[in-house]
Amino acid sequence: MNSHSLWSLRLGFSNKQATAIEKMGIAKFLDASFKLDFDNSLPDFLNESPKTTADFRERREKYKTLNTEQKREIQKEIQKQDGQTSLEMKSWWIEKMMNENYPLREKMTVFLHNHYVSTYQKVKVNYWLFEHNQLLRKNAFGNFRELTKAILKSNAMLRYLDNTDNRKGKINENLSRELLELFTIGIGNYTEDDIKNGAKALAGLSPGDNGGTYREKLRDTSEIVYLGKKGNFKSDDIVDIIFEQKNSPYLFTKKILQWFVYDNPPEKLVTYYGDYFRKKDFEIQPLLEKIFTEEFDKQTAGSKIKNPLEYNLQLLAELHIDPKNSRPIVAFLKSQGMDLFNQPNVKGWEGGKSWLTSQIYLQRNNIADLYCSGKENFNQKAIANMMDSTMNNSKVRKTSIHLDWKKGTNKQIISQLSDRLLFKVDEEAQKDFEKILKYDFNPEAENADQAVIRLFNAMVKEPEFQLI
Repeated sequence: MNSHSLWSLRLGFSNKQATAIEKMGIAKFLDASFKLDFDNSLPDFLNESPKTTADFRERREKYKTLNTEQKREIQKEIQKQDGQTSLEMKSWWIEKMMNENYPLREKMTVFLHNHYVSTYQKVKVNYWLFEHNQLLRKNAFGNFRELTKAILKSNAMLRYLDNTDNRKGKINENLSRELLELFTIGIGNYTEDDIKNGAKALAGLSPGDNGGTYREKLRDTSEIVYLGKKGNFKSDDIVDIIFEQKNSPYLFTKKILQWFVYDNPPEKLVTYYGDYFRKKDFEIQPLLEKIFTEEFDKQTAGSKIKNPLEYNLQLLAELHIDPKNSRPIVAFLKSQGMDLFNQPNVKGWEGGKSWLTSQIYLQRNNIADLYCSGKENFNQKAIANMMDSTMNNSKVRKTSIHLDWKKGTNKQIISQLSDRLLFKVDEEAQKDFEKILKYDFNPEAENADQAVIRLFNAMVKEPEFQLI
């Protein structure tokens, strides 16, 4: 695979940035990506969602005057509205991923979204999830330690990991445990006593209008021992102590390497980049710069399975499909196990081989058939029928598609597409491609575009296309 196409996919979600990477060079492209700001305004779909303590109090007051049946009906309506808002937020985010000229910030936001998991299914407050998402976006290239401090005070995280139930005399350990196990140093680097004492330090930290704040009546002010240090600690204090630990950088650097380059990164690379990360005081931007500029020069194509976002958005970009709305993409991602704002558990999406089960592979081939037929506005029924041979008979609106290719012989065109789609083409695959685009192919023929699209459709069903 062409290295510029490869890194366009790795630093974004499609081949759209390959030309820019080739012209600018990886260092300048990264610099432009880091400088790109983001829209911090509130999307319209959140206008009617409750945001403040007063909003929630007003909702509760309305309930008091209703009878049981009325309360049930209002609750159904609220759930419907909130579910609709959640769907719109997923579409909003996908559109941001698709439309950014420098999509690395969004790629990092998705990574952090899966590192600091917080789901709609548990939190049930869309505005809090939006705040959480924006916090990740804002700090995507910032300091990992400071981001971790902010995450502990995120209303969404406090609700998701049950710190709303954590109070003096009635400790809930969930947030304390995941802070150590999943967010920072990982299993084997702390004790159960550290979890219990960390929970005491977090007791009383509750959602507020401006993020988490301690409620003094619920706070535990007793002296604790945390990772070998004794004192009266709050949330920021225990995070600082965690980042003083020897193994504090390695879990994060391993997950970064897994997200961008290797499904199974070599331990020596995890240690190498982790040591650099600590040297840079846990600043994310220099870590990314070092990883990307050094890995760019290596032959690493085929070391990672594409996630459903990368697979889907790459197809859309290659075929120049501009979806009328992103809801079909939302539905497809959910069917592939990558439901935004709704990971299956606190560990997030597993990644790696979980992205390529036999069912997922078949679904991917079927979605390629839909797109290559110009069908992009498919519905939930079409998704459900993806395992059915009648899938292509689903009633879906068609759109125009266009594939970029330069005129030439059949072998030249196969080479063009292979160079940007596949990390390798073996002899058998080459023969198959030449059966589709024969030696006497006429690029001037009326049906030439359709023939090349048939070739493209065959290529994206190759096992190698699932890899980057």
